[in-house]
Amino acid sequence: MSPAEFSLRLQKGIAGGFAPPTPSAILTVTGTPDKSDLAITAAFRPDGTPTLQDALPKSLSKSNPGVDALVSELHDILKSLPTEQPPGSEDIYGLDTSIAFGSADLEWCNGGPQGCGGGKSFVQASDEQKTKFRRAVDIVNQLVGEAK
Repeated sequence: MSPAEFSLRLQKGIAGGFAPPTPSAILTVTGTPDKSDLAITAAFRPDGTPTLQDALPKSLSKSNPGVDALVSELHDILKSLPTEQPPGSEDIYGLDTSIAFGSADLEWCNGGPQGCGGGKSFVQASDEQKTKFRRAVDIVNQLVGEAK
């Protein structure tokens, strides 16, 4: 069962260094018990441009087949994955992507609030964990892609 209320943010472009990272995409999905739709925004930065385009609001009906299952799967995957330690030290999943997920029973975020600054994490992801994280990213992209 998916969480009744949740919020997630996926950011593509978290690797930084001396300067903060420049995101190429920011996707958000929010679900609340009193709404029949998931609220979704997607902002992209085309190659060669300095800023993200305005995020366009979309929605996805929770009654669509598979939506609840996808959110539940995402929740379960993130519950099982480690994050880098210290936060923001290293992109341990190697996808230049972060996910921040919050619900009543789970607060999970990789990549740190300002991206990854080029340190070394004490925690490293296994190949299996990297595969699970790729699946989590695919789920977010699928939810956003199905929204209208």
